Order: sequence, then structure tokens, then C-alpha cells
Amino acid sequence: MKTNDYVKYMTQTIVKYADQPKEERKRIRQERKEAKAAFWFRWFGILPYVFYSEVKRRRNHDGRRMIKGGFWK
Repeated sequence: MKTNDYVKYMTQTIVKYADQPKEERKRIRQERKEAKAAFWFRWFGILPYVFYSEVKRRRNHDGRRMIKGGFWK
């Protein structure tokens, strides 16, 4: 891509963004934020994410178990 083409592209992008109403910019930003994957999945892959969610589920599911018989029982 030549420099002129790049400057033209950036100018069009900025003008397009500036012409949008503020509410539409907020809506688009919120949609992008909701579409992102969870932090653990994005940074470490599926296995740590599964392990983390399992630990979290067990903690929320039965808090007494951790105190009485240990976490993994």
C-alpha cells in the first residue's frame, strides 16, 4: 500500500467515525466489548479456562464442602 493510499484510508476512517452519532458509537463499542472472549480463554487457551470455570463452579456450588472435607472430596 502506498503512502497516499494509506493517508486516504485513514482520512476516510476518521471522517466516518466523526460523522456517527455519539449513541451509535457507544452502541458499537458495547457490542464489540460483549463479543470478546473471556480473559482466561483469550490469554491462555481452553484448558486453563475450563479448569478455572470448574474451580469457580465448585466454590459457588458447595462452599461447605471446602470447609468440612477438603476441596477435592
